[in-house]
Amino acid sequence: MTLRATLALTALLLPLMASAHNFEKNQRVAPVGIADKGELVLSNDKFSYKNWNSAQLTGKVRVLQHIAGRSSAKEKNAGLIEAIKAAKFPHDRYQTTTVVNTDDAIVGTGMFVRSSIESNKKQYPWSQFVVDSNGVAKKAWQLEDGGSAIVVLDKNGRIQYAKDGSLTQADVQQVMNLLQELLSK
Repeated sequence: MTLRATLALTALLLPLMASAHNFEKNQRVAPVGIADKGELVLSNDKFSYKNWNSAQLTGKVRVLQHIAGRSSAKEKNAGLIEAIKAAKFPHDRYQTTTVVNTDDAIVGTGMFVRSSIESNKKQYPWSQFVVDSNGVAKKAWQLEDGGSAIVVLDKNGRIQYAKDGSLTQADVQQVMNLLQELLSK
């Protein structure tokens, strides 16, 4: 193969490699079950974990956020999370589900990551936080290392928007408009 042909082929395949996730519009996320840690539960000021499964992502409009267990990943889509907080969506029809991949954390920071998740659960008890110690969701959903992915699900758990990586301000506005539209149905 000539250099020109190789470069042309690379240029064609690059967009496919850049969006490696397997989220498809109007489909459900690939099935995931997390038993090592799982969903963080706060009851009577005590934390515990229970098994979590992606089949539970129905019944409400939601933003599913998957982030690596590092502050740089959390910051990538902080603008969207702030916009969601400011919108004060009704808790009976909307939920944010954050899956934190603690397998993709900087060595020695796991305790700090879990402490941060617990703090967020206390502050936002209506939100769902899932600790994925083995990176099960990242593998199943084919997500980037060290990243942050945002997926908008309708109340039937079907994907309406997905992006693996930082959202632009235009992306944030698009997601907020989509959430408003989905909540008005």
